[in-house]
Amino acid sequence: MPVTWPHLGNLEIVLKDLITAAGQPYILPPKNTARTLQLGLRHSPEFACLPLKITIGNFIEALEAGADTLIMAGGIGPCRFGYYAQVQRAILNDLGYDFEMIVLEPPAMGWKLFVDTLKRIAPGKSLWEIAKAIKLAFRKGRAIDAVEREVLKYRAYERKKGATTKAYRAALNVLDEALFEKDAIDEAKEEALGLVYGVEKDVDRPVLKMGIVGEFYLLLEPFVNFDVEEYLGHSGVSIERSVYVSDWISPGNNNIIGGISEEEIKRAAAPYLNHFVGGEGQATVGHTVIYAGHGFDGVMQLFPFTCMPDTIAKSILPRVGRDFDIPILSLVIDEQTGKAGLITRLEAFLDLLWSRRMQREKRLLSV
Repeated sequence: MPVTWPHLGNLEIVLKDLITAAGQPYILPPKNTARTLQLGLRHSPEFACLPLKITIGNFIEALEAGADTLIMAGGIGPCRFGYYAQVQRAILNDLGYDFEMIVLEPPAMGWKLFVDTLKRIAPGKSLWEIAKAIKLAFRKGRAIDAVEREVLKYRAYERKKGATTKAYRAALNVLDEALFEKDAIDEAKEEALGLVYGVEKDVDRPVLKMGIVGEFYLLLEPFVNFDVEEYLGHSGVSIERSVYVSDWISPGNNNIIGGISEEEIKRAAAPYLNHFVGGEGQATVGHTVIYAGHGFDGVMQLFPFTCMPDTIAKSILPRVGRDFDIPILSLVIDEQTGKAGLITRLEAFLDLLWSRRMQREKRLLSV
């Protein structure tokens, strides 16, 4: 029963430990490449979201490598993500693959269904053993995300270009190799943070502060967003992202890594969008309001073409921008998007933010 799952940022580091603790062998899909995308495009509906196409490519490549059990997350609400597993199953069945698909629905769909699914993933394990493994998985996931948050914040200050990225890769290796035990994970986290903090920095360098909001897959998977966070960091931008992997998969929705609770997000969004519209639609608006209130220089929204929740948010963000006098750049990404075009738009946006910064400083000096 070799198990597999789609790529999503650093989630694989956590899931490898969790699936091993469940007593199952696993096969990781190859890293996302142009071939992954082409496979997804060839076999997916044309107007499907880009994340569906990429994950179809992941599953095909994993099945080719010998996997026979696919794990996919489910979802609730009007976002089409909740139907991904059903669409994927139908496409892969039509292609003639022999496999079992396990859909891990969120606890909001019912705890019995959630527990029964966990038992399918970890047959023969007691609920206590499963709960312990999940708790350790979250501990490691949050350690990884805590390191990533510091990387996003401090890359803009590095003295040597690329030093933070190099340290980040080493930090991920440390966390990946840590034993699946509480003390080992905590020690690895401290070592990993030490690697990032050890990068030589110019803390007096002027940098921009930008919030990144939008659909979770586009934010968390570097292949589909063209490593935009690394580009921004090298361009002098300190980043705060609205979602991290461990926060997104947390059933408590308490956003430990992001540090902003769901209730705060809803309150901030309420004057503009006071109800759930699926996906990250409401969170995109709420985080933008919060970032604007914290004096950020700008906000960038990333989401896939045809994503309904973030399309709703995009229609609202111009009003937020006017009310808080903050520039907002919305980027819609699909398989036709090219890195050169995306970078060109980002360069223009950064020029705008630096110009506004200089104008503010001049006004302050003239007072």
